[in-house]
Amino acid sequence: MYRWRRWLGVFWALSMVAVLVGCSSGNKTASPAAQASPAVIAVTPDGSKPINVTDPINVTVKDGVLKTVTVTNSAGKVVQGVMTPDNLTWKTTEPLGYDKTYKVHAEAANAKGDVVTKDVDIQTLAPSDQTQVYLQTTNGVPLADATYGVGIVIVAHFDEPITNKDAAQRAMTVTTNPPVAGAWHWFDNQNAHWRPEHYYAPGTTVKVSAKLYGVQVGDGLFGQSDVDASFRIGDAHISTADDNTKMVTVTDNGKVVRTMPTSMGRGGSETVGGRTISFWTPSGIYTVLGKANPVVMDSATYGLPVNSRLGYKEKIPWATQISPDGIYLHQLNATVWAQGNTDTSHGCLNLNSDNAEWFYNFSQIGDVVQIVNSGGPPQDPTNNGDWTIPWSQWTANS
Repeated sequence: MYRWRRWLGVFWALSMVAVLVGCSSGNKTASPAAQASPAVIAVTPDGSKPINVTDPINVTVKDGVLKTVTVTNSAGKVVQGVMTPDNLTWKTTEPLGYDKTYKVHAEAANAKGDVVTKDVDIQTLAPSDQTQVYLQTTNGVPLADATYGVGIVIVAHFDEPITNKDAAQRAMTVTTNPPVAGAWHWFDNQNAHWRPEHYYAPGTTVKVSAKLYGVQVGDGLFGQSDVDASFRIGDAHISTADDNTKMVTVTDNGKVVRTMPTSMGRGGSETVGGRTISFWTPSGIYTVLGKANPVVMDSATYGLPVNSRLGYKEKIPWATQISPDGIYLHQLNATVWAQGNTDTSHGCLNLNSDNAEWFYNFSQIGDVVQIVNSGGPPQDPTNNGDWTIPWSQWTANS
């Protein structure tokens, strides 16, 4: 009896082991690969509405890695992009074009190697108009990688009227080394000027960047493209023409290097065809705008007929321009007798041959020329008179 019970116990024990083994093999856990979720690709923006040309296209993946991403325009050109090292995110690295459709194709794989794809069409906005900005001097000459004088003024000229000046100005930056305090000043809806509070220091480097592409600067008006310019500031050439002494004193980095007798505007005015023409040399702070040897001076260009009592048209050598309306420091040997004692010109500063040629060769665009103690009205700020505007007034219109 005892032996039978002992074998019965062994039998039951073995049966339980078999049952447990059977249960274990029937509920075996699946491998990670068998449970892998499919990869999910997301594209943003999602293509539901047009996007700005500067908005990047982003492609991300969940539960997998990106295998490939391509964005192409309607001509089949591939847009440049970059993938993160973990292959989880891709984005475009170049701006898009206005009013274009871009096809996004992305492929991703999960841990099991199963591949999924996603295709999205993305449309960019279509401006009703575009404007181009030009970086130039106050004489309309494009800024170049050159050396300019300490009074050079940067002009951002737009070929369309700007109604959102704040947006336009935020997109335009000026960087100097060494740093200087400076600001933009809007003269009208198409022209913003930038200058420092004080003249530049010689040797300063200047970089101008106008990142207007994709920027809305008016009702349906967007920037056409980005532009940049850089230049260097040369020696400090500051000249002062004093109508009391009839002398021009020229300094180079603070040192007087030449004094030149001159004959300035004779004064008075004449009315021709209902227009009053002044013969004063307005007092103010000018900058050198350009040079010509010779320049053709024609009184008809400012309303005084050549055949009138004071009209003229002739070639003038060694002419250095300081105002858009035609004030020059130039050679005129016919008035040497008056230079240093009598004003005889229509507004220009007459010099003898030696002085006019020397000043022509000495001058660089952006050099400062100050006119003091002359009669008549003061210089018009819009006539290359940026430096005549007090700093508080300059920044108030920024």
